[in-house]
Formats: sequence, structure tokens, C-alpha cells
Amino acid sequence: MTSEPDPAPTADETPSNSAEVRARVGRARRALGDPRAAVNLRWLRALSGARVPEILGVLGELDELVPMEEEIRRRHLAGGRTSYAHFSAPFEIYALVRLRRPEHVVETGVSSGVSSAHILRALEKNRSGRLYSVDLPTRQRGPVLAPDESPVAIPPGLSSGWAVPFRSPRWEVRIADSATEVPRLAAELPSVEMFLHDDLHTPERLALELAALRPKFAPGAIVLADNTAWTGTAFPEFARSVRAHVYARGTSDLVGCRLPRRLAPPASGDDRPGPA
Repeated sequence: MTSEPDPAPTADETPSNSAEVRARVGRARRALGDPRAAVNLRWLRALSGARVPEILGVLGELDELVPMEEEIRRRHLAGGRTSYAHFSAPFEIYALVRLRRPEHVVETGVSSGVSSAHILRALEKNRSGRLYSVDLPTRQRGPVLAPDESPVAIPPGLSSGWAVPFRSPRWEVRIADSATEVPRLAAELPSVEMFLHDDLHTPERLALELAALRPKFAPGAIVLADNTAWTGTAFPEFARSVRAHVYARGTSDLVGCRLPRRLAPPASGDDRPGPA
């Protein structure tokens, strides 16, 4: 038997005002230990297409996430990460999954699993959907992260998603190079309603992943890319090709677009992945 998803919060169920929501965001942010994890309501509204009361309703759920945020923080500290270069919009991606209710979410790049944990919690709240994560981790060389090592390196004895404090049957992690695994995954999935690029930040790799998934993007799909300061024009060129507007999260280089309900057909060659 298929479980029915939780209904979207109604106006009567939402927190009484934005100040109350800001307080809940603040509690969750302090629990996670990341001052960057504020919420940009304008960005959420543009990407989700939802009304403000609906957005406030799902953000009102953040108090439920505080124990998870505290455990993620504890695991980061135990792994030697007093500060961490993880995904900076965990509460927004939680809200986007809750509001858009995707059936198939794909992310490239996992590291400790901050984005993964928030996507999964939202899918569980929806009682529907699966997350497919592709990761080819960098591994920390010794017991302590060296100054010349990436902060996203996996500590010894741990694996991709090492800070996610729960197991989920909705999560499939594929340890592989996204250059080969994303096209393979795209061939397997019937559709993709949400995609997050957060792995190898080069123009070529981002363009390859977008091209591989484009035939499976559902109308209205949410497409996100982090660290686009390093990926040149790959994301705006994709958005232009599908006639979607690019929305930046404030002054950061995390960007997203919501595909139109009627997708523009790819130009000749646009749907063939190029070299990574």
C-alpha cells in the first residue's frame, strides 16, 4: 500500500509571523553550527512558485530538525571539522523538497552529507520520493586534516555521507565518477524532478551532468548548482537553452532555476554529454 503524502500546511497551520519563523531558523542554524545557513525567502519563492504562507509552513518544521542538526554538528567536530565547507542552504533545500514533492532527486557530490540529510528528511516527511547521490570522494591522508587538503575530504575509516545520523531506504549512494555514473543513472530513471550539482566544479563537468539529465528533467523541475563562480557560463547557458530564469541565492554563487512546464527542445547536440 502506498502511503499518502502529508498535506501541505494551510495558512491556519503556519507560524503566526515571519519573526517566529526566523527564530526557528536561528535555532536550527545554531544547532548545525553554520552561520551561513540563513534562509532567503525571495529565492525560495522564486524557485518553488509557492505562496509565502506555504513556505512559512514548511520552514516552521525546522524545530523538528534540531536534534538532527545537533548530531550532524557533533559528527563534524568528532571528524575534526570545527568549520566546514559544506552545502550552505540546507534549510532551503529541505523546504524545496517539501514544497515541490519530487519523486526522483539526484545530487552529485556528497562529502559529509549535509544536503543529503536535509533532502532525505523532507522526502520522509513527504512519504514519497528517492534520493540518488553520486560521489567520488577525496580521502583524508592521515588522522588530522593537513593544511593542503580539501575540507571536504573524508576522514579515515568513514565514507560518503559520514555525518548523516540515520539510515534511509529512500537513499541510494553510488560511489563513482559522475562523468560516467550520471549518464548511466539518467538512463535508468523515468524522470528527475530535482537536481543538485555540488561535485567537481568545472564548466565541463557541470555541462556534462546537465546534458546527461536534460532528457529526464520533468516539466517544472528544480535544477541547482553550487560554487558556480568556478563553472563559468555552463549554468546560464543551460538555463537559456531551456528558457528558464536563473535565480542566485543572495550574493552567493549557489544558483537555481525552475524549468518551464513546456520544455524547449534541445538544440542539435545539446543533449549529448561532452568531455568532462
